[in-house]
Amino acid sequence: MSLPVARSRRARGRLTDGREVFYFTTRSSPFVAASDRRRLGPVQPVCELRHDPLLGTWVMYGAHRQDRSYLPTPDACPFCPSAHGREGEVPAPEYEVVVFENRFPSLADTGDPELPEDEPRLMRNSPGRGRCEVICYTSDHNATFADLGPERVALVIDALVDRSVELGRKLGVEQVFCFENSGKQIGVTQTHPHGQIYAYPFVTRRTRAMLASARAYRQRTGGNLFDDLVSAESNDGSRVVISTDNWVAFVPHAARWPYEAHLYPRQRRPDLAALSPAQRAELPEVLLDLYGRFARLFGKPSPYIAGWHQAPVRQGRPGFACHLELFTFSRTADKLKYLAGSEAGMDAFANDVLPEAAAAALRAAGGGGGLVSSALTARAAPPGRG
Repeated sequence: MSLPVARSRRARGRLTDGREVFYFTTRSSPFVAASDRRRLGPVQPVCELRHDPLLGTWVMYGAHRQDRSYLPTPDACPFCPSAHGREGEVPAPEYEVVVFENRFPSLADTGDPELPEDEPRLMRNSPGRGRCEVICYTSDHNATFADLGPERVALVIDALVDRSVELGRKLGVEQVFCFENSGKQIGVTQTHPHGQIYAYPFVTRRTRAMLASARAYRQRTGGNLFDDLVSAESNDGSRVVISTDNWVAFVPHAARWPYEAHLYPRQRRPDLAALSPAQRAELPEVLLDLYGRFARLFGKPSPYIAGWHQAPVRQGRPGFACHLELFTFSRTADKLKYLAGSEAGMDAFANDVLPEAAAAALRAAGGGGGLVSSALTARAAPPGRG
């Protein structure tokens, strides 16, 4: 991955237990990382990987994570700035965007990389080598991603690019995944607006399935699966939610979740670092538009999961398309979609909402807040659709 010229400045510091912290700012003046005044013992995570021979995937274990804080009160939030007697994970008295190593990680910078693929043992174990980081979007505890302005979202994107590139260069890292869990119904343990960045020592099962489908499609048709998918959804239009010069968001033809949208750059790129200047410039307003639609869908913010799917570090890069997948568990204003036997037990989803109806509802939830231009909103629905 090549690192583009950043629009932001980065300051690097250390927390008292040795973990790294990175401050991202748009200020032109030098930004000095604050000193952590807490008395913390060294982080000693015990992370382990175990291989599932039936599914061909790795499972992460971290028994130390049982001790992490769970839904603290706002006055005890560890992600808020350290000020007025509060000492948390961010030593600074204020910040714009900050990234730090997770104190309770599922993967850690310890041990050796995973066992070789030709390891003969059926029951394979490996140290959980990798990295888990937390990214806080704002110091405002009560904000959401949809509340951020375009400049702040651009800074978040800068931070995600910076960390994806740096983590991808670490020994043993095979894939970097940037994601956010939002809402107590999802199972979040911290309500402060934040996301996470995982640097896996393996390629995830979902990505391997995408790559396998793309290879089979190319062998069968000679085309690129991601390109043809974006083209087919754009041409059909019935499931398109947002359409701009550089981006298109649509509810997938076979959506698994009641309300789900996938956001693709019109010109394929393998990862966030490879986005063109025009794609990067337009992305903040597009993201705010999309997140805003989910926030307004039922007249109140919906719990959601959002994740940037990027190409693995060393394989499948030329044909992969970086994209965002955003979905909510809500199927109505007061009903959630739970993973029952078929979904959780067999990964065979049953959906109560047709994708075309979901797309129409998300199109109708556009506008408001002044976060996107009228021209952008006007292009959300194709002519004759919705």
